[in-house]
Amino acid sequence: MIKILVLIDSATEFSRRFLSGLVRYAHENGPWIFYRLPLYYKMLYGEEGVLEQIKEWGIDAVIVQWEYREIKFLKKLDIPVFLQNYEDNADWFSKISGDYMEVGAIAANFFAQKRFKNFAFYGNKNFLWSKGRAEGYRIEVEKLGGNYYYFESEYLTNSQWSRSHIKLNKWLSSLPKPVAVFACDDYFALQVAEMCKINHIDIPNEISLLGVDNDELICNLSYPSISSIVTDDENIGYVAGKKLHKLIINKKNIPFNIIKKPIRIEQRQSTEKYNIANKYILKIIEHLEKNFASDLSIDELTQMVPLGRRSLEKKFKEAMGTSIYQFIIDKKIEFFSYKLLTTQESSLDIAIEAGFNDVRNAYRIFKKNTGHSPSGFRKKFSTRDKPPLSPTD
Repeated sequence: MIKILVLIDSATEFSRRFLSGLVRYAHENGPWIFYRLPLYYKMLYGEEGVLEQIKEWGIDAVIVQWEYREIKFLKKLDIPVFLQNYEDNADWFSKISGDYMEVGAIAANFFAQKRFKNFAFYGNKNFLWSKGRAEGYRIEVEKLGGNYYYFESEYLTNSQWSRSHIKLNKWLSSLPKPVAVFACDDYFALQVAEMCKINHIDIPNEISLLGVDNDELICNLSYPSISSIVTDDENIGYVAGKKLHKLIINKKNIPFNIIKKPIRIEQRQSTEKYNIANKYILKIIEHLEKNFASDLSIDELTQMVPLGRRSLEKKFKEAMGTSIYQFIIDKKIEFFSYKLLTTQESSLDIAIEAGFNDVRNAYRIFKKNTGHSPSGFRKKFSTRDKPPLSPTD
């Protein structure tokens, strides 16, 4: 019987997904028992009280969200300690870190595909993960030749926020429009959305807004709803369970690090607009996004706008940096990828649903664009239907 003490606040979307993956591993490889302590327990009984309770329960490993300076006393236990912390390093506990630079680069390239030239980042000055995302975003924006703007704040109480939102207001109002705003997480993106609504700044026409973590409650509390980068949180919990299990079975306490990776972007209303001045090309883009799975021809598209075939193809390429054909393929692959990660449908059914008439050709195009076969892509990036793992794997 494996006994795990979980000292994590389950209020955030990340924590809930992480714990879901951990519990799924436990169910597949158990029996495991999870223990909890109230957040106030250490305040009432001190560090020694926590240690005594852990020993009394016979805990095999601890998963904790406290800051590094608050967990040093756990080293006395000589059992695996896993820290949900993005900053500190030590030679005796395991932790989650993240590919923060990659998250920022993905955000910049996503906005570049929407043809934005102005890029802004709203960050949390207290955390390295925010600074890492900002740096990845900035570097990619510079490669793209865009204009970069930066503003940082911190997590604030309601009373503090009521006094400090003025600076954010001024910054948002000063940004050249249209502008692509990447927030360090969904909570900060919601702050941007609230300030834009108060100040009559149009999302997504003036500001295109993207967050991180895909907290569905926060993202859908906003109107327009907020697009967000999805990370492999549940898989992290599953892998953490697997690695902790191995340490416990082998009676070893060798620290490990798990990298939190971005998977995809959950697109919602806040990023649905392209920064395209030509109204005819914009009309074509909007039509293609809704009908990419249909059998479309250039001649059909020319009937929608007062442009001939050659003129339409030229102006589309000038506006989007790609051909109409490739744009349609990109939308099919985007849809294909999304369905592989979010449903249990077969690759065959998804290929047909995406509008591919030749399934073999669909698989070839998918691999060319993603570097993976459909089955390989699902196996690598999806957290669904993971097979049971041996603690010795």
